[in-house]
Amino acid sequence: MGLKYKRVLLKISGEALLGDKPSGIDPAVLSFIAEEVKEARDLGAEIALVVGGGNFFRGINSSELGIERIWGDYMGMLATLLNGIALQNFLERSGVSTRLVSALEIRAIAEPFIPKRALRHLEKGRVVIFASGTGNPFFSTDTAAALRAVEMRAEVLLKATKVDGVFSADPAKDQGAKIFQEISYFQVLEKNLRVMDPTAITLCMENELPIIVFNIRGKGNLRKIILGERVGTIVKKEV
Repeated sequence: MGLKYKRVLLKISGEALLGDKPSGIDPAVLSFIAEEVKEARDLGAEIALVVGGGNFFRGINSSELGIERIWGDYMGMLATLLNGIALQNFLERSGVSTRLVSALEIRAIAEPFIPKRALRHLEKGRVVIFASGTGNPFFSTDTAAALRAVEMRAEVLLKATKVDGVFSADPAKDQGAKIFQEISYFQVLEKNLRVMDPTAITLCMENELPIIVFNIRGKGNLRKIILGERVGTIVKKEV
């Protein structure tokens, strides 16, 4: 069976790595994600990952600690490196060749971000893990995911969440919330659905990069998406 998407960028939030823990990393979640990525990679897909750091620290909340936002954001970028190292370890343990790439230069841990080098890693079948966001304060890892997806010429941006897609309201708070199978970028912005932050949505819209929002906890969901099966919600130009 042919692949619908040959090259994808998967955005994993730091919160997705929590599992049932209040903070930090759940090794069972890491192991599950590693197996899902390996299965998709073994089909022939080229996979890049962008990982958040919210399970350790969110720069946007730094003011609560009396830390200036710019430095809080740098702390958040370092938190993404912690998650990137953990993801790399579990992927390598599963037999997947990886490269950890950082927008902040920390050569003892990760390669610096050089677009052509990262593209070459993907072409060679390595899973590339992008950490440290964009390397700039005031930009979220959602925006980093959109940016890296465009730079890596990904065919789709996959937003991994704990819910089954994009809903009309928070399904945890509103039992009447309805899931969208398809929705446009403009509708996401207009309805303030918070799929990703507005900068990320706008970047995808300008580059006509589709976004698929799906439940990362569903076994086989990543494989199904890459093969073209309908999973989650697709955000695109027109509906």
